[in-house]
Amino acid sequence: MSDPVGKLPSELDQLPDRDTEETAEWAASLDAVAKAAGTRRAEYLLRRTLQHAEAAGLALPKLLETDYVNTIPTSAEPEFPGDMEMEARITAWNRWNAAAMVTRGSKYGVGGHIATFASAAWLYETGFQHFFRGKEADGSGDQLYIQGHASPGIYARAFLDGRVSEQQLDNFRQESGGNGLPSYPHPRRLPWLWEFPTVSMGLGPLSAIYQARFNRYLQNRSIKDTANSHVWAFLGDGEMDEPESTAALALASREQLDNLTFVINCNLQRLDGPVRANFRVVQELEAQFRGAGWNVIKSLWGSAWDELFQLDTTGALVRRLREVPDAQFQTYATRDVAYIRQHFFGANAELVQLAGVLSDAKIAECFHSSRGGHEPRKVYAAYKAALEHKGAPTVILAQTVKGYTLGAGFESKNANHQMKKLTIDEFKDMRDLLGLPIPDSAFADGVVPYGHPGADSPEVRYLNERRAALGGPAPARSVKHVALPAPADRSFAPLLKGSGKQEMATTMAFVRLVKDLMRDKETGKRWVPIVPDEARTFGMESLFPSAGIYSPLGQTYEPVDRDQLMYYKEAKDGQILNEGITEAGAMADFIAACTSYATHGEPMIPFYIFYSMFGWQRTADQMWQLADQLGKGFIVGATAGRTTLTGEGLQHADGHSHLIASTNPASLNYDPAFAYEIAVIVKDGLRRMYGEKPEDVFYYLTVYNEPKVQPAMPEGVEEGILKGLYRFNTAADLAEAAPAADAPKVQLMASGTAIHWVLEAQKLLAAEWNVAADVWSATSWGELRREALECDEALLRGELRTPYVTRALEGVAGPVLAVSDWMRQVPDQISQWVEQDWTSLGTDGFGLSDTREGARRHFGVDAQSIVVAALAQLARSGEVPASSVKEARERYGL
Repeated sequence: MSDPVGKLPSELDQLPDRDTEETAEWAASLDAVAKAAGTRRAEYLLRRTLQHAEAAGLALPKLLETDYVNTIPTSAEPEFPGDMEMEARITAWNRWNAAAMVTRGSKYGVGGHIATFASAAWLYETGFQHFFRGKEADGSGDQLYIQGHASPGIYARAFLDGRVSEQQLDNFRQESGGNGLPSYPHPRRLPWLWEFPTVSMGLGPLSAIYQARFNRYLQNRSIKDTANSHVWAFLGDGEMDEPESTAALALASREQLDNLTFVINCNLQRLDGPVRANFRVVQELEAQFRGAGWNVIKSLWGSAWDELFQLDTTGALVRRLREVPDAQFQTYATRDVAYIRQHFFGANAELVQLAGVLSDAKIAECFHSSRGGHEPRKVYAAYKAALEHKGAPTVILAQTVKGYTLGAGFESKNANHQMKKLTIDEFKDMRDLLGLPIPDSAFADGVVPYGHPGADSPEVRYLNERRAALGGPAPARSVKHVALPAPADRSFAPLLKGSGKQEMATTMAFVRLVKDLMRDKETGKRWVPIVPDEARTFGMESLFPSAGIYSPLGQTYEPVDRDQLMYYKEAKDGQILNEGITEAGAMADFIAACTSYATHGEPMIPFYIFYSMFGWQRTADQMWQLADQLGKGFIVGATAGRTTLTGEGLQHADGHSHLIASTNPASLNYDPAFAYEIAVIVKDGLRRMYGEKPEDVFYYLTVYNEPKVQPAMPEGVEEGILKGLYRFNTAADLAEAAPAADAPKVQLMASGTAIHWVLEAQKLLAAEWNVAADVWSATSWGELRREALECDEALLRGELRTPYVTRALEGVAGPVLAVSDWMRQVPDQISQWVEQDWTSLGTDGFGLSDTREGARRHFGVDAQSIVVAALAQLARSGEVPASSVKEARERYGL
């Protein structure tokens, strides 16, 4: 047989053909089918052959897209185990109360969303009745990532089971009085209910993947048996446009996370209109997930479509469904039957013939409401199949109608995401549709009533019995505090006594400390080192052979550096999470580890170390997610500052992360200058986050890659280190060239690596200008500001409190000059509480490639620039002649 005209070369051309005659026979058979029965029949046979090959375990590429039909045929659906009529009544009450709550709240102007839950009610209810495991069973229960805009439905269910009161429903989005409900899933605002904040769209799916992965991490490290925990992430089809939503799909497949299920509510609408107006989002998502190695289950059509598919003997209906774009199908859901007959079935003669035997009522039912996501039997079948699938995560693509049961004014309308209320007449229509026993008299005052069948009603008893069988209420967050013992002092001792004559960067000091802490018998195993690929940059390679890099497969190869002391060791029980080049993924790992104390009752101590430029700047939204989820752990911005990374330049030069970090109320931000400061901060952080009275905070530490001799800790400075400021030395402590007793005085304040420039400037001021400078280490500009703000707030309550920074500087002579490797705004955070004359130096602007000395001279923060700035301050007050400033600039070449 000759090759087809224009045949392109293929990878198959590179493989030996052991029987060319047999190959030709297969090709000829396909040609014959296409000629005799048509190309559609040939396509069908090929797809069935590939499907059969996949089921037989043959190593063939998978089909990325299947027909626009349900994955599980009606004939293969399992028996529904519940009382469908009872569950329909429960769902009806939840639909009603969700809509009533948002409508009643609209009179206060607080808004709310109705349409999302209306479309997804059965997706949630089927899970709550039959699948979602609570925390009162063995293990940790399931982890539920609820779609943020569906929160009214979850509150409605909690109202039905007695966990939320009518007053709380009326305080939806009105939290300041202390008895309200947050708009979306917010653990910090409603910590007994919500586990995971999800409404910053895209972060939910990313976090769900890493949560499932962290569950396996705990299991493989023998810390917690998570075998019965399943992660369910409920997402919108529009949300999948967020890059974070699909950023880790390959990780989930690669690590065979069959403890994870995505449920994507495909109502074909985003917030403003169709998801894929001219295309088909379901097919696009199927290809994307199949290509990433996921198991895909499509639940698109309700049982009303069964008759249509049975009548479709030519495949014309399936082909037509595959070609109709989302926006057109949305239109079908809102138009009359005549329109559907003309524009859908009128596409070809085969469909016209099919439509001829269908009643108007059947067509209306199919196109207006019958979707797979609205039928509990089909949802149950999809969920059961997802749990039974092994070796890969599952995504369920469930098609629904946005605004379902809310009436013609809501269903499938582009604006329904922004529509906040129904009229009384629309509520009465909804009541009749749902069959709820709410009399017209209940609307007498013009306010829609809440509905409840009664605490001892069959519906509530059924609901509670089902939840009891599944392990208690859900969603629910439960914290049983387990205090971790403080590590032995010997782990901190090396940093406290200094490095002698040896130089050591503070990055290395932190890694050395954690390495010692990981050896602690009581808490060492609870440390979770997390790094996005550049562990060697931060000196962490020494941890590789001792702690191991986590991999669920272990190490299936011989590492190239196996004969070296610090070889690359992967292990199934490895402790390090080395995530590759993904700050977002590493941050999602960190969140899962930081909240393990609540999710699993197992407190872990994660530290996430990264190039400081690529932390807050890239993933500040996830830092908010961490705060909202009440996470605890250490974030470490390594190779920090704008001038310490020689040669790296603008994109690596961080002079602003502390400014971004200061916006997060849960983040305690420190910029330590010396190794002993790191030891004191970490020790106290362990106490505050994991001790007897744990606080819902996390730490941000910046450490530097510039080797310096690390001094021993002076006596009595611990309080100042933790509060953010202490005097490191005075001019009188200088061994040589001490200034005269009556010399002008200046206070030099610095954080991080800037302390070394300031110490050099102190010597220059004394030796060359007879100026007495005291040096202060400002370990935390942010903590100084936080405490000062608390003092200001106390004043409004009639309490007179003086901020720590004001007290620390009380009576100190001379102006204050603050210096850091950050923007001037970072130290300027505290200026209003400093009574002395205040000036700051910093690294405002873009970074640049240069030597450290060159970069510091460019930004005007080197020792000589500090001297000139100090002299200028003193000249303004007449403490030194103005000519000294000019002379200093000329002497230092500024």
